[in-house]
Amino acid sequence: MDSLSSHLERLRSEGPLVHSITNFVVMNNTANALLAVGASPVMAHALEEMEEMVGLASALVVNIGTLSKKWVKSMELAMDVAQRLKKPIIVDPVGAGATSYRTRTVMELMLRNHPTILRGNASEILALTDASSQTKGVDSVLESNDALAAAKLLAGQFGATVVVSGKVDFVVRGGQVYEVSNGHPLMGKVTGMGCCASVLCAAFAAVAENPVEATCAAMATMGVAGEMAAADARGPGSFQVRFLDELYQLTGESLQATAVVRESSA
Repeated sequence: MDSLSSHLERLRSEGPLVHSITNFVVMNNTANALLAVGASPVMAHALEEMEEMVGLASALVVNIGTLSKKWVKSMELAMDVAQRLKKPIIVDPVGAGATSYRTRTVMELMLRNHPTILRGNASEILALTDASSQTKGVDSVLESNDALAAAKLLAGQFGATVVVSGKVDFVVRGGQVYEVSNGHPLMGKVTGMGCCASVLCAAFAAVAENPVEATCAAMATMGVAGEMAAADARGPGSFQVRFLDELYQLTGESLQATAVVRESSA
């Protein structure tokens, strides 16, 4: 995909504001990832300021990692406003399949306002189409290709770009399927890496008109930065610091040269 470099350069030039209604576990991680890539984070959860905050932002992320009734109301309003203002909505169904409340809530949110991008691991994506599928907490017990059929079904149902994260990331929309093959096993040893991928999808979607290109650019950026960080990391702790550094230093030229993105026949 030849547009990866230009999308990263435009993101750095425009510095879009990404509004995330996200979980307590990853707020610091995802805010720092957005800053490192060149975007600006805001994380507002109060219903009383939701309409104004979404109006200021360039994209919205809804992450169900730590649910509460109050937050669900804020998510509903935020998605209502983003839909009305035609701003990208990125949904991260963290832990879908772990409990019926969690799975039901994210489905109700997406039926109310269709997401632009839906990003999850294989177990989460499969759980949204198969009530009997379960996750291991918030971790996947499946490979990404196991959820490819489910991703295609959800992409058709919501008219969305659906990402299945894993050793190979699958990006699905309509009849298109792309594979992004960058990354490193250490990424699975640091909490919030999937959530970071979701906010990067939002940052790229804020500057790229084509959501498939935006998503491929985001997942490739994550993977390439992860590979570079792992080269000098001694373990998960040093990897996390190195990941932010590599994300910050990544150039469009380096991304274009290193990314492994191809259209798939799957």
